[in-house]
Amino acid sequence: MELQVILDKIVQSKSIVIVPHHNPDGDAMGSALGLYNTLISFGKKDVSVIVPSAFPDFLSWMKGADMVLNFELNKNDVIHKIDCCDLLFMVDFNSSKRVKGMSEYIDSCKAFKIVIDHHPMPDNNVANIIISDIEVSSTCELMYVVLNKCGFKNYITVDAASCLYTGIMTDTGLLSHNSSRPETYHVVADLVEIGINKDQIHRDVFHSNSFNRMRLLGYSLFEKMKVFNDLKASYISLTSEELLRFEFKPGDTEGLVNYPLSIEGVDVSALFMEQNNRIKVSLRSHGNIAVNQLSEENFNGGGHFNAAGGESFYNMETTIEMYLKALPKFI
Repeated sequence: MELQVILDKIVQSKSIVIVPHHNPDGDAMGSALGLYNTLISFGKKDVSVIVPSAFPDFLSWMKGADMVLNFELNKNDVIHKIDCCDLLFMVDFNSSKRVKGMSEYIDSCKAFKIVIDHHPMPDNNVANIIISDIEVSSTCELMYVVLNKCGFKNYITVDAASCLYTGIMTDTGLLSHNSSRPETYHVVADLVEIGINKDQIHRDVFHSNSFNRMRLLGYSLFEKMKVFNDLKASYISLTSEELLRFEFKPGDTEGLVNYPLSIEGVDVSALFMEQNNRIKVSLRSHGNIAVNQLSEENFNGGGHFNAAGGESFYNMETTIEMYLKALPKFI
């Protein structure tokens, strides 16, 4: 029933807006631009992707990325687009808090709203329809399933499929985690069959690092990574001064939190980054360690069982102390 409503709303709509979360990653941009390119292929003329903040440069190759509106740079245009649309898609998030400064405009928007997401505990009041499945690898995988079941499979172009594949690969760490369901591989096979250039996508996303990003990676692992064998845990901390030193850009720390998990005996990893008078917290784990609960209880966040995020409004030292103090409960 919901899928039929989604199809009807797309067919009837005159202006469609697609919004991913703040600090959009590969899954957020992949699902947004995958949907965008499919709708353009279907024949919709007025489709806009709006981001609350900048996305990483290594995603700028995706078809339609040059047309994306950034709220932080084009506030008036974005507000106008949201006010005038009659269909609003929210992808890879399930609470308007995740779009930060755009939240008031999303909440007040009169358009029909649809959420497509794979995170737990959605805000049931955020949209008219919520398509949510925490078992899928990524929102991009779920987006493909939704588009397919709505009858858009023939409109998923190579460009759209490339975006969707990107989100699956980035959210699973190249299918190394959160990717045990056979259905995930069926979706990947379908995307390959559509004609994506898998090798080129991997080069564009994973092998297009800037010089400064590589220097930041080396510095983080050599100077800033701490390991606590008794807790089977690790963390990396980066101050705003350190980020400035390496000319940090959005996406430069993508995947950094995963590196300590490759150390034998480390089952929990955290990345603490000081930005805009707060500490951004990223958490990852192996096995039966619920970092989403750890984040909810300590860092105003949440996420998946083994991958979560949050933020702290204390200083770096206090935030790290909170993390180390909280760990024994979850180990």
